[in-house]
Amino acid sequence: MPAQEDRVSSIFIIPLLQCIVGAFLVIALLNRERDLAIVTILILVIMIGARLWSRWSIVGTNTWARVDKYKAFPDERLHVDVQAENRKWLPIQLYIEMPVTGALEPINRIGLNNECRLLWYQKAHFQWDFLCVRRGVYRIGPPRIETGDLFGFFSKRKRYERAPNQIIVYPRLIPLKSIAFPRRDFFGQPGAKSPVQDPIYIMGTRDYQSRRPARYIHWKASARHNRLQEKVFEPSAQENLFLVVDVTPFEANNARDEFERALEAVASLAVQCDQKGFALGLLTNGVVEGAPAFLPVSRSTQQLANILETLARLDMKTTGPLLDLLRNGCSFHWGISSICFSCGVDASWPALEHFFAYRKIPMMFIACGKGVTSEQEIDGVHCRVMTIEEICIQRGDP
Repeated sequence: MPAQEDRVSSIFIIPLLQCIVGAFLVIALLNRERDLAIVTILILVIMIGARLWSRWSIVGTNTWARVDKYKAFPDERLHVDVQAENRKWLPIQLYIEMPVTGALEPINRIGLNNECRLLWYQKAHFQWDFLCVRRGVYRIGPPRIETGDLFGFFSKRKRYERAPNQIIVYPRLIPLKSIAFPRRDFFGQPGAKSPVQDPIYIMGTRDYQSRRPARYIHWKASARHNRLQEKVFEPSAQENLFLVVDVTPFEANNARDEFERALEAVASLAVQCDQKGFALGLLTNGVVEGAPAFLPVSRSTQQLANILETLARLDMKTTGPLLDLLRNGCSFHWGISSICFSCGVDASWPALEHFFAYRKIPMMFIACGKGVTSEQEIDGVHCRVMTIEEICIQRGDP
């Protein structure tokens, strides 16, 4: 918000000139100068009245701010609506500013400072549209309010104890090719040969058999056929994918662009696999403020949102070696596959390959950088590697 000196240029707000006006009043009274005394008294009355007016202007002034969304993707728009109300008989001058941090750009290029006059019991609306430029966590509001007299001589700022609205911008989603990574099916492939049945997928009904549990009875079908019917389930196949982001090589090479590109690929892969019904998990050794760095493999409805939020909060600062995190605080169940995103070919890959191979977890590396081949050999260990360019659909690709 512009400073008060920038908004108004008046003798009423300069203490030295106020003292000079008072001195002229004393001189006028001593010399019985009626006209000068009237002018100086009028100036002092306006000055004192405007100051008292500004002090009372903040009383009964209320504001409400609303953001249409708190989670978005890059290039999406945020709409902020602020309503101010003067709930008293005294008219006021209102100055309002919407503080914004981070890569949120105003779309209409209108400044974030506005001012208006509010008469008694009058309302005013202010609207801003912002464009989410890049991934991150940003803050909007609360609006800063200053009220004053209608002359604009003095102002009073209203203090707010409310916390700013937090806006989470997820990584940009990019089109990906189908990745043929090795899978471990927990129950086996769907089909009649599988001994394990999934109670979610119902293939049909049949006559109830006494050895079957009563919870499998299909009551509606039984009433329709006038005899007990039981549900026939389809054997399930559960794909479990564990995503790993190794921040150490990105920080060591100061590869900010490659880091953002890798996070876009991770987010896009997570969305693609979630649409296919995969159970997902995530681990990173980067600094994550306000979100967990380790998410166990799960099929819950909030898992994808949690993964995207962790990626949005992830910073290119490492908390330690990735292998130490895997050994200390991570537990894995049987039947998962793993994909590790890194920067170029890293010397820690053989240790990671050995860690997951010992637990019979198939693993594949996706690297950012040049000089990477599909079968990379490091210290005698063969690692299955793909590049970001190989999995991303470039412009012009069919």
